Amino acid sequence: MPTRFIAHPQPAPVEPGTAAAPTTLAEAVAELRTRLEIPADFPPEVTAAAEAAARRPRLPDLDRTDLELLTIDPPGSKDLDQALHIAAAGAGFVVSYAIADVAAFVAAGDPVDAEARRRGLTLYAPDVRTPLHPPALSEGAASLLPDQVRPALLWTLQLDEAGELSAVDVSRAVVRSRAQLTYEQAQEEIDGGTPRDVLRLLVEVGRRREALERERGGVSLQIPAQEIEVDAAGRYTLTYRATLAVEGYNAQISLLTGMAAAGLMLAGRIGVVRTLPAAEPGALRRLRRTAQALRIPWPSSQDYPEFVRSLDPAVPAHAAMLNACTELFRGAGYTAFDGELPANTRHAALATDYAHVTAPLRRLVDRFAGEVCLALSAGQQVPEWTRTALPALPDLMAAAESRSKKYERAVIDLVEVSLLRDRVGEEFDGTVLDVESDGRRGVVMLADPAVQGRVKGTDLPLGAEVRVRLESADWAAGRVEFVRV
Repeated sequence: MPTRFIAHPQPAPVEPGTAAAPTTLAEAVAELRTRLEIPADFPPEVTAAAEAAARRPRLPDLDRTDLELLTIDPPGSKDLDQALHIAAAGAGFVVSYAIADVAAFVAAGDPVDAEARRRGLTLYAPDVRTPLHPPALSEGAASLLPDQVRPALLWTLQLDEAGELSAVDVSRAVVRSRAQLTYEQAQEEIDGGTPRDVLRLLVEVGRRREALERERGGVSLQIPAQEIEVDAAGRYTLTYRATLAVEGYNAQISLLTGMAAAGLMLAGRIGVVRTLPAAEPGALRRLRRTAQALRIPWPSSQDYPEFVRSLDPAVPAHAAMLNACTELFRGAGYTAFDGELPANTRHAALATDYAHVTAPLRRLVDRFAGEVCLALSAGQQVPEWTRTALPALPDLMAAAESRSKKYERAVIDLVEVSLLRDRVGEEFDGTVLDVESDGRRGVVMLADPAVQGRVKGTDLPLGAEVRVRLESADWAAGRVEFVRV
């Protein structure tokens, strides 16, 4: 399930090693960070190098500060990777997508680059963020903050009336974002009926791109996000948040750019793409049996993408079905190539070729993929520092993603323990999301608080609404457990 962490200014978290056994959430998260070897502060030489680079960026000659770009991100975001502008062009559109130019500050082999290769990804938790790059860059000089002139990789994507990509260009440019919106602010402006032009056109382009996704057989699971918020006093809340329409439209622009990037790299026979193998032959049959068990109609004439789009996550049985759908595609990774194309370049869930290039402040691979696309778009040779880095990127990213998933899931588990540790023995209403083969163990999702935990009982009907009792909320185990009553 997607997770969003929202943190407001608050006291500093407990550092690893300051408590023998966790008695608070901060101590438990600190212990978790030690166990998973999550990096703490940046080494002094890395911080110094980042601060020096922030004072001396390598700025390109092309000035596109005329573009009225804006950013759309979760509240409180400071590491702003993307800024957007859309204009009508006859019956079609021109999408200008500015991506933070990390290479304007970071050189291959310098201390910041070496540390970023060790980290791989930015990691998130409610009380502490572990950035890929030092804040002097990720939240300062390299971030596309409003009203600041910044170096960027500017993607110019020309679309026809249907939203299909007809031409692409990538250039280095200096840009200036005009506004920083949250998803909620952008959605409110759209719903108000008189949004600014870029948001009005984002809706038009987003809808066209979603229609194209449906046509090619791609699918995105609209699973409600578990949202953790911590206020200035250190109080935590955990809720489920439905995805806003504008988030889907905004994601379509990122997907469009990733598809354009993959096309450039595959045509140039060098780069790194995001791949996902096709589902195993029996996986779809198992999903149809799950739908039958949940009493959700799935006509034989309806394909998987259309079935998924028919599900409403607010309906308990549908929520369980969406949870089951996450099992269909497994094994996402990165494939690097230089010369001979790999046997598989496709992303099965998106039903197309795709690459990560839109989040270089938070994801290591994007910086290198962006440089490849920049060179290919200009008809130039890919820089040697980029070419030599490509073979190692899949393994570096696989290790970083594995650590990120373990960390973020464990943090959520600890927050759930924190919320329920004084409520052992109480009863709650929930929905059975998953059931093991013995039918006696599974996963239950509570509505309030927004918690998922292990559940046991003699009868656990998948998708059923059940009454459960909290049996344990254990700091040491890092999880909550329920029993059906």
